[in-house]
Amino acid sequence: MRLEFGFQLSDVEVPRFSVEAVEGIGKLFTLATLVLNVLDNKSKVEIVFHGLNPEDPESKFNAFREIVAGSSTTGDLRYEMGNGGRVPGSSSSFRWVTVSR
Repeated sequence: MRLEFGFQLSDVEVPRFSVEAVEGIGKLFTLATLVLNVLDNKSKVEIVFHGLNPEDPESKFNAFREIVAGSSTTGDLRYEMGNGGRVPGSSSSFRWVTVSR
C-alpha cells in the first residue's frame, strides 16, 4: 500500500520515524543523519524499530546508537526505551525509542 501525505516538520511537535523489518544498514545511516538534523530544531524524536524476530528491534537500535555516537555534534543524547513486544497474530516485533537532547 502506498500513501502520500505532505506536511512540514514544523507542523508536528514530536517527529516520528520507523525502521522497517527488511531495511538494511543503509537505512540506519540515513536515519541517524536525519535524526541529528531534526534534533537541531526539535527537542526530541520518536523511532519505532521493527523486525521479523524478537532480536531485530534491539539489534537495529544498538546499531543506530553506535552510528550516532560517531558524530562530533552528537553531544549528550538521551535514549528512553518505550513500549515494545510482538505484534499479535504475526511474527513481527517492535520497540519504540525516544531520542532527545
